[in-house]
Amino acid sequence: MRNKILDGLFPRRCPVCGEIVTPPGRMICSGCIGRLAPVRPPVCMRCGKEIPDAETEFCESCRRTTRTFESGVALLHYNEAARWSMAQIKYQNKREFLDFYGNALAYRYKRKLLSMKPDCIVPVPIHASKKRIRGFNQAEVLADIVGQRLGIPVEKKLLLRQRKTEPQKNLSAAERLQNLSGAFFAETLPQGIRRVLIVDDIYTTGSTVEACARALKKGGAQHIYFAVICATGGR
Repeated sequence: MRNKILDGLFPRRCPVCGEIVTPPGRMICSGCIGRLAPVRPPVCMRCGKEIPDAETEFCESCRRTTRTFESGVALLHYNEAARWSMAQIKYQNKREFLDFYGNALAYRYKRKLLSMKPDCIVPVPIHASKKRIRGFNQAEVLADIVGQRLGIPVEKKLLLRQRKTEPQKNLSAAERLQNLSGAFFAETLPQGIRRVLIVDDIYTTGSTVEACARALKKGGAQHIYFAVICATGGR
């Protein structure tokens, strides 16, 4: 009854079209879910992006690049619908859209994420100046939803963003990693935290996750994994 009253007062907006969700009670319009493109097997055993042939095991990027993280998963391809939705979340304060993505991520990959046996979830931090402008960190909101669904504690202070970086959009993979050099810092991790699951919204070249993984490794993490909403490339 309480949820019905709240839905009536504050109807949920669809993360794909931005209109009030139909039918009521859902997190996404039944006619909009088909506009999203789920990542499907075969996928790279390291970064989780789709690959054309399962026998290759790893995508081209992961074959030529040393990764500090062990493996990761992505829910969707970063297609036009997902791109619009992610921009609405970050730049138009549509954080409610993360309810759908966080629940979908936890539901689809529950078994795989729990098999990683993470001691905690660590959201990718954003610089304090950017957080003041946005009012929130989308990775933190996403991490809270996934953590609650899977019963994994979320640690928001283990990894810090200590340096503001240039926009990554027009940089190559190598330039992106260089741009992020020294941007993240992790204190010595508490005893009992050795397996970490990094959560973020978008995986492009992997430079952000890699930079976070390196910082966490220096802090004492032994096994590092990641989960994201979207991965670029593919369909």
